[in-house]
Amino acid sequence: MTDLLTAIGLVIAIEGGLYALFPEAMKRFIAQAMEMPANTLRTSGLFAAIVGVFLVWLVRG
Repeated sequence: MTDLLTAIGLVIAIEGGLYALFPEAMKRFIAQAMEMPANTLRTSGLFAAIVGVFLVWLVRG
């Protein structure tokens, strides 16, 4: 459970850093994401999740 909370905290910290450092770029990214079809977002999210799990497996394995 500690690892899960650490991972969630790291994701929040990275995302917060992106918004703090590049607010205009993040606004453009969100606007583009709103225009994308749900299927594209779903596929991208699934791919990112698979890559993330693989990276964790690689590092922790």
